[in-house]
Amino acid sequence: ALPPRMHMRGMSNPWLSSFIRQVTEESRLGRPGADTVLTRMAELMFIELLRRYLADLPPGQTGWLAGLRDELVGQVLTLLHARPAHPWTLPALAREVASSRSNVAKRFTELVGQPPMQYLTQWRMQVAANLLTQSSMKIAAIGAAAGYDSEAAFSRAFKKATGLAPGAWRQARRTSLA
Repeated sequence: ALPPRMHMRGMSNPWLSSFIRQVTEESRLGRPGADTVLTRMAELMFIELLRRYLADLPPGQTGWLAGLRDELVGQVLTLLHARPAHPWTLPALAREVASSRSNVAKRFTELVGQPPMQYLTQWRMQVAANLLTQSSMKIAAIGAAAGYDSEAAFSRAFKKATGLAPGAWRQARRTSLA
């Protein structure tokens, strides 16, 4: 869901400069716990990269990252990402963020580039695709985790989105990773 390439200009910030020195030192010395420290430091660097990327986005940029800059749309995205299986409706989202349905729909569509319910469907498919690849959960359980009441409904939606039934998609991904 991230852009294919992100570039961070300059490392002039003193915190980042010392941070990079610390990463280099942890890598070089190989002290106990270095792997864990390096993992956490990589996570922090990634968060900082995202912060800078968001700050530098041009005003007309669309997408979920652009939506995060907006307080209202950011709240909606947080809800959708946190609970993809919830039976969201536009009125329910509007209530949760204390706004009108028309305002939520308009701002979300302007900033993210698609209506909230269409975005939710794509997010659910991404959640399901990740679970199909990374878990051994049954198809019905993955469908439920992605917000579908039945395995049949999930399978139809997944096939429409990807061109493959969930089981075939899972098998194709596992074969390509092997």
